[in-house]
Amino acid sequence: MDKPKLMNYSRMKGVYDAHMEQILKFAFINNELGMLYGDPSMFKLIIQQHKPPFIINDFRMGMITRGHVRVRVNLVEKDLVPGMFLFVGPGTILHPISYTDDLEIYGIGLFDDFSMPQKPSTFNGQVRDFQVKASDADITTARHIIDTIWHIVHQPDYNRQTVSSLVAAMMHLYDGVYQKHTDKLQASQSREQTIFDRFIQLVNQHCTEQHKIGYYAERMCLTERYLSTIIRQTSGVTAKEWIDRALITRIKVELMHTNKPIAQIAEELHFPNPAFFCKYFKRLTGQTPLEFREQRGQSRTTLSSMVVND
Repeated sequence: MDKPKLMNYSRMKGVYDAHMEQILKFAFINNELGMLYGDPSMFKLIIQQHKPPFIINDFRMGMITRGHVRVRVNLVEKDLVPGMFLFVGPGTILHPISYTDDLEIYGIGLFDDFSMPQKPSTFNGQVRDFQVKASDADITTARHIIDTIWHIVHQPDYNRQTVSSLVAAMMHLYDGVYQKHTDKLQASQSREQTIFDRFIQLVNQHCTEQHKIGYYAERMCLTERYLSTIIRQTSGVTAKEWIDRALITRIKVELMHTNKPIAQIAEELHFPNPAFFCKYFKRLTGQTPLEFREQRGQSRTTLSSMVVND
């Protein structure tokens, strides 16, 4: 296996098939799309059996109607609460941290074989993820759309064009809510916060090949000193720490979910040599890359035996 372990169709299908009797009433999956329908059992099983963080390589939209989730999305910790529209797109690194027992979540994931409708601007790749508060009316509309899709996909030989059209309607609903949110945010947001948000966006996109603050400062037409000052003042964390956090997360994904040699990972992530890569990782994590990989391998083995015994 030479690619990071993605939380994609095949991996989700494996969880679904292994626990079908338990989750059949609340989850659906085929090669085109997957759905969560209220009960979060499949969400919990994925977290239990496949240790986060996860890489998402498709489009996912959802909403929480009860309970609370704490999650790190592309470096930034978020509190997900009822009444929020949730979107993650290709390239997102998702790390669920905690959730309440009363969690209720509805969502849809679109896999590679899905006949993708024409996407509104928010879904064209410029926005990797968002979590925004929606009105009661928008939440009700989204539920109606999800309910209808859920009903259709359970029919024999369901009409895929109808489902595609409903997904397009849901995308446009999410796009409208997000655009209103950003318009309000831009009107009230300080210049410093705008700089921070842009910096985090660039770090998420380029951390694997660009490790220096200078690159991001140049992209934002700022001096390194000014950018560093703004990032520290806004977040309480230095710009270099944000870059390191993103890079360490990517390294951990590679170590946990691939069999690539350490030297290959170092080269692909643009480190000058394996020795520097190992020193960098140990300085920030307290372990060598090999120690981290071996420890996580043992953890997965223990978890697998627990699942079998249960």
